[in-house]
Amino acid sequence: MSSTITVISWLARIAVAFILLQTLYFKFTGAEESKYIFTTLLGPDLEAYGRVGSGVVELVAAIFILLPATVSLGALISLGTISGAILSHLTALGLVVKNDGGLLFGLAVTVFVLSALLLLLHRRELPVLGQAF
Repeated sequence: MSSTITVISWLARIAVAFILLQTLYFKFTGAEESKYIFTTLLGPDLEAYGRVGSGVVELVAAIFILLPATVSLGALISLGTISGAILSHLTALGLVVKNDGGLLFGLAVTVFVLSALLLLLHRRELPVLGQAF
């Protein structure tokens, strides 16, 4: 990997990890917005499970993205979980959640694009993708 690509990779990795990690506080503490989102999606009985469960998946993705040996796996996990978030915004939540001006949706799209870029840059590290490309 050239030094330019390495810098781009690290910038994308830091950005994705930062976005994923900063949302954990709200998910794990049960912030009003997080409760609203997961109650809307799953109902009141499953809200906490969905909120904390998605937080754990995002934590794992962020850690994997920051570790050089697992970037591609982290990007793949991140793409999967953030695809669910984007789909939720497009179907049940709307682009604007609780007057956030579309911030959460914009962050989700940013994570998706940067995770896709990371997966492209590090595709050879995933055995199945490495053989295909």
